[in-house]
Amino acid sequence: MNGVGSDADRIRRGRREFAVLLGEFRRTPVLLPLGEHDAYPLTADFNGVRWIHAFSDEAALARFAVLRGESDRPWDYRRLLGARLLDGIVPALGVPCGVALDVGSEGHEALFPPVTGIVPDAVAVDHDTNAVGTGRGTQG
Repeated sequence: MNGVGSDADRIRRGRREFAVLLGEFRRTPVLLPLGEHDAYPLTADFNGVRWIHAFSDEAALARFAVLRGESDRPWDYRRLLGARLLDGIVPALGVPCGVALDVGSEGHEALFPPVTGIVPDAVAVDHDTNAVGTGRGTQG
């Protein structure tokens, strides 16, 4: 196989794998640690994007707490479906916001950026509000 075909195949395979991961995330309950005053989810800002920390289980949250040097304090969290996080919590924050899953669990981390197809179009950073046709932010 030539280099172009194999690159295209890797890209297609990567997109399929990510689509499977995203679907699984949307259907699965995750832990959402609460930040200051338990009113908002724990977040971190990086390059103009706010990232909500979410964890697949208590062990992943504990690894994160250890990395932060905060394993000795209690961690309050809410459990909710990934879909609720992407479709409800992300838009409610009012800034470009994605989800960082299992930060600190080497080899198991995943990022769900605030782009079309992951978060609602209205809050996707790549959504073109003037586009016509597909409803996905691109012209058809």
